[in-house]
Amino acid sequence: MPPAGGMPRLAAMPLRKARVTKPDGRHLWYYAWDRPLPEVAQPSRAHKLESEGLELRRHPVLDEWVIVAPERQGRTFLPPARYCPLCPTRNAKSPTEVPSRDYEIAVFENRFPSLRSDPPAPSKTRRPFETSRALGTCEVTLYTSAHDTTLAQLPVEHITRLVEVWTDRYRDLAARREIAYVLIFENRGKEIGVTLTHPHGQIYGFSYLPPEPARELAVARRYRREHGRCLHCDIVAAELRDKQRIVAQNETFVAFVPHYARFPYEVHVASKAHRPSLLELTAAEREGLARVMKIITQKYDGLWDFPLPYIMVMHQRPTDGGRHPGCHFHIEFTPPHRTPDKLKFLAGCETGAGTYILDAKAEDTARRLRSVAPRT
Repeated sequence: MPPAGGMPRLAAMPLRKARVTKPDGRHLWYYAWDRPLPEVAQPSRAHKLESEGLELRRHPVLDEWVIVAPERQGRTFLPPARYCPLCPTRNAKSPTEVPSRDYEIAVFENRFPSLRSDPPAPSKTRRPFETSRALGTCEVTLYTSAHDTTLAQLPVEHITRLVEVWTDRYRDLAARREIAYVLIFENRGKEIGVTLTHPHGQIYGFSYLPPEPARELAVARRYRREHGRCLHCDIVAAELRDKQRIVAQNETFVAFVPHYARFPYEVHVASKAHRPSLLELTAAEREGLARVMKIITQKYDGLWDFPLPYIMVMHQRPTDGGRHPGCHFHIEFTPPHRTPDKLKFLAGCETGAGTYILDAKAEDTARRLRSVAPRT
């Protein structure tokens, strides 16, 4: 029998995972449900990768860190599909990042990281300049072994399993004493600067609280102190009451173009119940999140009949051990397109003043997205 509300529940399969150490010392995690975990021999000797010049530099005017990672200039750039480093290894003479013939979902430590668990010592400097070690972690999440697909085309069951993997990685990184914030995100499309087209996302573990989450948390903390309620709970309640900007919803999650959108087709996905992070989501909520994410990405792809580029970022509780009562799990999608052939560039007012100018009304873009029929 389906649960109340009519949304059919998927049969739950237990998550299994295995960690592999790659020859250069990086780790890879296989996640499996239906298939056996791949059997991969551990290297007898690991050789650490170098990270020449990797460091943090303090911006003295804004009081925030800038990551300097010169070796990222050498990243693989838009190779032909047959040379994709994120596909399974099907020819031993041409190994990819994944040393197996197939996988369901996999996560590995980035070959060109911006943060490392063993970063080099920073360069020496003098006041007013300051440097620090680029301590942290950068992981790549491979959504599927299939190269020519998108998040929108994956079955709800597979997206639900991807939510489980995100939750597992958040849990593992949160347990590390040096990690203060876990940022789970996806960059999709050449317009965003993506260098590999295989469906994948990234996970950064910061040793400090980055400026955007820090600002958001400070505002939420002040709102709770002044009103005694969660800011995001009030936003969700207001959007549900108003209904004009709702794009999709189910019993557990709602997707809407926010009243204060900064990009024309920006969409926020928020839990209806107050949940600080992925860890607090129930099985039904994880599935509800997967269903809404599929609908939104399908609508993006159907809006102008091409895979719409976007940045997808998860906002959730820091892992620094502090109290963050105003934290409410939500995801922000920010596509750069304002029309099929025009992008919204961040120009003088946005970059110089930090004030966004939007040439579209949230109510209109929400109506347009609602009218897009998801493809089956």
